[in-house]
Amino acid sequence: MWNPKARRIPYGIQGFEMLRRDNCYYVDKTRFIQEIEYANKYFFLVRPRRFGKTLTMTMLETYYDINKKEKFVDIF
Repeated sequence: MWNPKARRIPYGIQGFEMLRRDNCYYVDKTRFIQEIEYANKYFFLVRPRRFGKTLTMTMLETYYDINKKEKFVDIF
């Protein structure tokens, strides 16, 4: 039987905020934000297809978006 409160696998979801709002499974990478900030001049993210590059970028976009400051605690 399907449980509406059960977490689902975020297949095809590329937006971080939508992923968090819909209670999907997610490997939390927010602890790496500080490392990214202190990285060299350029940050080069190399991963194969379907390994979360776009999701990581939308996570950073959501983290730094001043327009989402009211939702920050709910999202993160």
